[in-house]
Amino acid sequence: MIKWDKLNDEGFNLVATITNMRHSQGDLLVLDACPPPSQSTWSPSAVMQQTDGAAELQDECLKLQDVVDRMVVVVKKMEHLMELQRGVLELEEFQFGPEGRRVPLCLSWKTREFEETSGVLLAAFSQELKLKRMILQEVAHTTNSDLSKVYLSCWLHQPFIPAATRLGLEALLLETGHRPL
Repeated sequence: MIKWDKLNDEGFNLVATITNMRHSQGDLLVLDACPPPSQSTWSPSAVMQQTDGAAELQDECLKLQDVVDRMVVVVKKMEHLMELQRGVLELEEFQFGPEGRRVPLCLSWKTREFEETSGVLLAAFSQELKLKRMILQEVAHTTNSDLSKVYLSCWLHQPFIPAATRLGLEALLLETGHRPL
């Protein structure tokens, strides 16, 4: 979770940078579209400035792609852990029947509770990853500042990971002993 939060913060900063660059490039394009009457051709410095801006924008987009790729790795690890949890559940059901073992595997949760909580977490983070991928695809192409602000707030607030999901994760970590009491 800490890794995800760090990646989310890093991605937010990159999305903000991309949004600001697009906004300033949009201002330059508006100025270039209406040159003053004394200037009928583009100056080489203006063309060079736009080329440099496009290269900077591309660099920031590549950095954001790297952040999203690292988020994909986090979700893949969650998927792997979910498969392991399902395997443990199936093994317990095979050994002890549908009711599972009488003595909990960890502190107080039965294996089914681990599997259910892991499934909720995986679904939430997978949905959030889909949103971040969509933002990655669209943020550098939008010229609408309101839409850019929506992308920024969606990246920051992570609408598919509500507080209850984080609470479930904390409960799971407490239950397994990965978080001290």
